[in-house]
Amino acid sequence: MNRLPNLDVLRFVLASFVVFFHLPQLCRNQGLPYFLDAPIFNRGTEAVYMFFVLSGFLIIKLIYNEKQKGTFSIKKFYVRRILRIFPLYYLIVIFGFLYYWVILPNLGIPFENNYALGDGILLSVFFLPNIFKDLYLPGGVLEILWSIGIEEQFYLVIAPLLFVINKNKILLVLSLLTGVYFIFYHLEAFSFLSEFTMVFFYLFFGGIVAILEEKKQLKFLKISKLIPLSICVLTLLYFTTDLLFFKQEWLFNLFTMVLFGLFIHSICHNNFGVEIRSKTLNYLGQISYGLYMFHVIALNAVVFLFLKLQKHALFNDGFAIVLMYILTFALTITIAHFSFKYYESYFLKLKNKFRE
Repeated sequence: MNRLPNLDVLRFVLASFVVFFHLPQLCRNQGLPYFLDAPIFNRGTEAVYMFFVLSGFLIIKLIYNEKQKGTFSIKKFYVRRILRIFPLYYLIVIFGFLYYWVILPNLGIPFENNYALGDGILLSVFFLPNIFKDLYLPGGVLEILWSIGIEEQFYLVIAPLLFVINKNKILLVLSLLTGVYFIFYHLEAFSFLSEFTMVFFYLFFGGIVAILEEKKQLKFLKISKLIPLSICVLTLLYFTTDLLFFKQEWLFNLFTMVLFGLFIHSICHNNFGVEIRSKTLNYLGQISYGLYMFHVIALNAVVFLFLKLQKHALFNDGFAIVLMYILTFALTITIAHFSFKYYESYFLKLKNKFRE
């Protein structure tokens, strides 16, 4: 299967934004020097939302094309998703509970587990880590799993839904579903949707953009280089400034949903031949799932090290901040690389057997 251009690099950039977001927060909580003043250090949530749009874009595109050819198999779809998501997800689940219930207590590091262990395990094992996170704040290693839970819940819904829908009605049904769900999400009566960050409209909208492209209905975006250039500039401004930041939740969600969908379309379908071919950046994008899943473990290790070093006052604040970022990225990339090469790749090879 051919990979669309620039999306692997985008994955790495988004994973980096999440690291930029989490490291200073942990440093602040532990009394270490940190820097959070620039908007780019506060866009971790939006980076995850763009990941959602990208997932919807790719997954619904895949299902839509298989439906058109009459080859869509729910069984193969779920086997592929399980082989890609579950091995690393459950590895982090196991490590996370060991970390907070066994490792930290044995190191004499205080951490309050304010939930029954059985409840936490059940919520994590059965695809509800977003609910687990918002009810109990179980710690960063487990809390980052919320976004994987959203994707798992999306997969449980989208495959059966698109399987039963007539292939010519998919775009219509998906558009209606996105609009209705978006409205319900922002109603007070359905506040639990926002409380547990069930932002499925990002994934649905990514799919709408993908289908519109497949149906050749986005040609108007390709009539001038100024259109994708403007979309990319707006996206850059969003992540680096506060000029396009909206306080109203519905407006924030609507703007980012549309902008992120158009941006993803621009860089892979409307880039006028511009493609980032760096093997290093593309590889980092390929292991971005591991980068996301392991980065909290890495930054906890780095922060623990600097808490020890802080007693000796070896570095000034600015140098310490830069060094913590360098070490966090280096450790995260190293762990993700070995995980991808020696663990995930085994399951990915199995996954390829369940393609068309």
